[in-house]
Amino acid sequence: MTPFTSHSAAPATAASRPLGPEVDIAELRARVAAFVAENVVPQEDVLDAGGPRSAVISAELRAEARTAGVWALPLPVEWGGQGLPFADYVCLAEAEGASDHGPAILGSASMLDVSMLQRHASHGVRKSYLKRLVSGELRAAYAMTEPDTPGTDPAMTATRATAAPDGSWTLTGRKWFVSGGADADVITVLARTYGEPPSRDGLTLLLVPTDTPGFRVVRELPVLGVGGQWEIELDRIRVPGDHVIGNPGGALAIAGERLQLGRTLRCLRWLGQAERAYALMCERARSRTQSRGPLADRQLVQQHIFESLLAIRSTRPLVHKAAALISAGHDARVEAGLAKVAAARTLQQVADAAIQVYGAAGLGPDTALPRLLRMGRMARILDGPDELHIEAVARRVLR
Repeated sequence: MTPFTSHSAAPATAASRPLGPEVDIAELRARVAAFVAENVVPQEDVLDAGGPRSAVISAELRAEARTAGVWALPLPVEWGGQGLPFADYVCLAEAEGASDHGPAILGSASMLDVSMLQRHASHGVRKSYLKRLVSGELRAAYAMTEPDTPGTDPAMTATRATAAPDGSWTLTGRKWFVSGGADADVITVLARTYGEPPSRDGLTLLLVPTDTPGFRVVRELPVLGVGGQWEIELDRIRVPGDHVIGNPGGALAIAGERLQLGRTLRCLRWLGQAERAYALMCERARSRTQSRGPLADRQLVQQHIFESLLAIRSTRPLVHKAAALISAGHDARVEAGLAKVAAARTLQQVADAAIQVYGAAGLGPDTALPRLLRMGRMARILDGPDELHIEAVARRVLR
């Protein structure tokens, strides 16, 4: 299935603003790149900090994105998006992801949740949530990993959902590293509806409204000094029966589908951030002059630039191959695994090289390089550590 295949969907509304077949993708990409550079990048420090000021700026930027016509570009028209086909969105996802805040500000951050709910949620859930997710009225999060449990091994999931006589579920457990968990209105939770760890049977996804009694934010989890990840507790939460995503026991197939798309989207964004670090490095090499001439004339600086360009251009085909397979509805596990490891390494390598060329200035607050290096290091663990993907790809290739 392609990201937004659906067996039933809401009719298009007058509020939908579909992009016509005549849309110029290159021009649209340029508009997205300009919007991110001129509007999002200057506010990154505020957005990173979180809190009330960040919420105000974020809302203002989302409104500007709507006015500029770059809001919810890849999301379905029937739910209020602009309906850009995934294959075309891939061409501008790097530009959108040049800032880690770009997808949220431009409305595409909900793509994974919208895709999952459109394919697998009940009619009532689709009707209640999809339009509001696409419009930005609601925010969604995804809770899979648990404290003291290997995040790459869902068979160890201990969070439990117990069926009630009225068809609802009672959900108890704790999750952590939930992106945006404190701000989310709904969270998709992986829980065990039958069986015991380490069984892979009985794992189920449930959509949990965060205003339900028993939901609690435990703490924020700063990652390398920056927030945005949260630990949450679910204390006997009552979840309506129609809020099961897919069928009870069917979580792993849905989660795998989501992970392939999610990893590929992250890779595209990491490429955009690597390109940003590369541009900063080249600018510094040209503009910085020492007593012996410009940095650009130094062979070791030229080597940093060469190796960085080689990494970016070697990684991009891997990422686009994974995206093409997903767009065509094919299995992309090998390609997504290759792309994930390559893109994470590339971002870390290029950001590190750019800091080396900048010298002490690259360590301080005057450039985005510390932020980009931090993301590069996080990338090697997010969506599964490199070691997991290396092992999984090798096993599949050997089979």
